[in-house]
Amino acid sequence: MPSVSSVLKPPRAVVRGELPWGLLSALDRRGLGPVVGVDEAGRGACAGPLVVAACVLRPGDAARLSELTDSKLLTPAARDRVYDRVLARAVDYSVIVISTQEVDALGIHVTNLEGMRRAVAGLSVRPGYVLTDGFRVPGMPAPTLAVLKGDQAVACVAAASVLAKVTRDRIMEKLHADHPQYGFDVHKGYTTGEHGAALAEHGPCAEHRWSYTNVAMAAQAHSMRAPHPVRLTVAALQAMSVPVRAAGDDVGQNGLFAADWHVNPQGGAPNP
Repeated sequence: MPSVSSVLKPPRAVVRGELPWGLLSALDRRGLGPVVGVDEAGRGACAGPLVVAACVLRPGDAARLSELTDSKLLTPAARDRVYDRVLARAVDYSVIVISTQEVDALGIHVTNLEGMRRAVAGLSVRPGYVLTDGFRVPGMPAPTLAVLKGDQAVACVAAASVLAKVTRDRIMEKLHADHPQYGFDVHKGYTTGEHGAALAEHGPCAEHRWSYTNVAMAAQAHSMRAPHPVRLTVAALQAMSVPVRAAGDDVGQNGLFAADWHVNPQGGAPNP
């Protein structure tokens, strides 16, 4: 049994209609289950929460979820159908919602890894194996494998992808009611031309990730103060035309976080 995480490459030309979800079946057959799939939604967005899900399917159940694949490849209606079926048939699942405040304070890479650990810890069953989508996650309670394009190659990862995506989309639709000027119901907080135009016109709101370059620049243009502590990315620092106070050697695991955004004694993070 491996003691460290590694990366497995699925067969070439992963096609849902032809792939029998072999890795998950192999682990189950060898008594290495329950096998947990973990995936996230919202990592690349500049607004809204990061959502991470963990899911355990019944052995052999993948074949009964005919539409199951990477959530990004499904239509909204298909995602909703798969979401309901996964909730009804899963042995166990856990969904973690990480706020924009936490992302801004710690950085997206750190919060993503911690969210995956929290999602697995939130399960009621003890995992025998954990499969993640694309990159290794240290600190899991069981042997862990990172599978490239795991949400297309491993059924339980695809199921976690759907749980995370549908949960986050529904949150963004609710946020649209509070902030209709940004169009969160359409782009779900990702960077699009429409979203960029709204940021330029209105500046960011509390649901934006103020540590991201495009959001920081829009806030600066509107002389707006961040509503919570913010740790800017290196890219944002380089784009800003004003100096910032360095945060010493406190650099995130992905090497992107290197300074505080003038955090004041009251905990705010004003944009100079």
